[in-house]
Amino acid sequence: MSYRSAASPFHQGEQAVQTRLGVRESIESWARKVVRSYFPEEHRAFYRELPFLVAAARDAEGRPWATMFAGKPGFLSSPDRHTLAVEASLTSGDALAGALSRGADIGLLGIELATRRRNRVNGRVKTIGRGGFTVAVDQTFGNCPQYIREREWHLEQLADDRPVVRRSSELTDVQVREVRAADTFFIATGHRGSVADPAFGMDASHRGGDPGFVRVTGDGALVIPDYAGNNHYNTIGNLVMDPRAGILFVDFETGGLLQLTGRVQIDWNSPALPEFPGARRLLRFTVDEAVEIEQALPLRWDPPAVGVRSLRVVGKKRESMDVTSFLFEARDGGALADFEPGQHLPLLIETRQHAEPVTRTYSLSNGPGEGRYRISVKRELHGAASTHLHDHVQVGDIVDARLPAGDFILDHAAGPVVLVSAGIGVTPMMSMLSALDSQGTGRPVWFVHGARNRNHHPFAREVRELAARSGAVQLHVCYSQPDPGAEEGHDYHSEGRVDGKLLVNLLPDLDAEFYLCGPASFMATVHDQLEQRGVDPVHMHWESFGPVG
Repeated sequence: MSYRSAASPFHQGEQAVQTRLGVRESIESWARKVVRSYFPEEHRAFYRELPFLVAAARDAEGRPWATMFAGKPGFLSSPDRHTLAVEASLTSGDALAGALSRGADIGLLGIELATRRRNRVNGRVKTIGRGGFTVAVDQTFGNCPQYIREREWHLEQLADDRPVVRRSSELTDVQVREVRAADTFFIATGHRGSVADPAFGMDASHRGGDPGFVRVTGDGALVIPDYAGNNHYNTIGNLVMDPRAGILFVDFETGGLLQLTGRVQIDWNSPALPEFPGARRLLRFTVDEAVEIEQALPLRWDPPAVGVRSLRVVGKKRESMDVTSFLFEARDGGALADFEPGQHLPLLIETRQHAEPVTRTYSLSNGPGEGRYRISVKRELHGAASTHLHDHVQVGDIVDARLPAGDFILDHAAGPVVLVSAGIGVTPMMSMLSALDSQGTGRPVWFVHGARNRNHHPFAREVRELAARSGAVQLHVCYSQPDPGAEEGHDYHSEGRVDGKLLVNLLPDLDAEFYLCGPASFMATVHDQLEQRGVDPVHMHWESFGPVG
């Protein structure tokens, strides 16, 4: 099925939360592009390389639990675009051992911690065999990489003895300490309405933060911050309809599992929110039952934050009212790893609100091959990291970073390129524009950007100067609210917002590669209008930042 013509990919609980939080209109059109009823080829290949799979399902009593299947890469496969095959069984004593049955709802999460890639699947058990099972796909979509701790894995031989399993109705003191030290967990939620509607079912989701981000109260309840995400609100939407949930903590050093099932209360406007920097709401999880399994998995993971490089701030420049650029060189004076235009730089930022460094990713806004990294950061209203960078990080300071990463990169073809952005989505386009200019291939380039006015238009002079010296770059800027004194034809070229209709009128033809970056509503509109004019979606590439919408 295609969500372009079918019912919404969201059930009424998800829609209610989206409406409450003001993102309903923008996320619906965007989700219809990215939520599929089948696996694209890259996702089929992605699952073949994974050593584990997170699953969400219900036990015989209808209680949700999260668990993990593991095996050598290849134990997961996709025999066709609508099916995922799992050649593995659950560990003896697992809360969901023997619970899967044909037709049962199941939520799956494929996640590659080392590269921070993840893909979610909601479906139903199709077949059950002695060595595994298959799942019929209802919905599948990717997730943003925020809050994922990077870890490398390796396989270990499990002992032949049956694993030690402990069941209890509350957390032990040891388990409380483990929960409080965790930086990652997985949550299982679900809601079943219409039997035939793929928007319903089970969901497996990742949650991450700094060690200690999950708190345990004196009565044994877990208090969990809910941070900004992709605005689908799958987990929260499920909980609105059914407060039952399962939580899974993994001991990455020993392969042990701690499974919890219980109920969640959503605290939308908690007075305790300031104690959880960056949280939008709090979840209070009351434990009904706990299952702990020692050495349940044949996997071990290295500690996170490997491959960190210390960078020195050598430049800080205010680009607009709310955007500031930071220029970095290697602290030790050595060469920096190169990057592809469009990639981002993961920073480990020590803020005053957090006991441990927080990880944030910012698109590189300069071209590759310059020997330096430049990021350009928008100050966010509730952003502890962006506020810290703007207010406290100065020239000469040291910031730790990992290697540049990301799949939103400029291709190396020879045809025309159209770089289309809105707001802070301009940052990866700056990197792409700089790379195209330095290559000197004469490849035709259109640079189209939307901003509110001059006060909110970063890189205005830099782009004008680059376009002026290049014979291949055509520039068009839209202001939605031109400020007094702004000169049409110089500061901006048209009043309004960037959309597909504007691009159709600007471009001599639509035979080009389109790169889109900005809010979800902007990208969905442009994508739809271009596709209606005959542009193949394979020639449209996109990247969204932070909370979608």
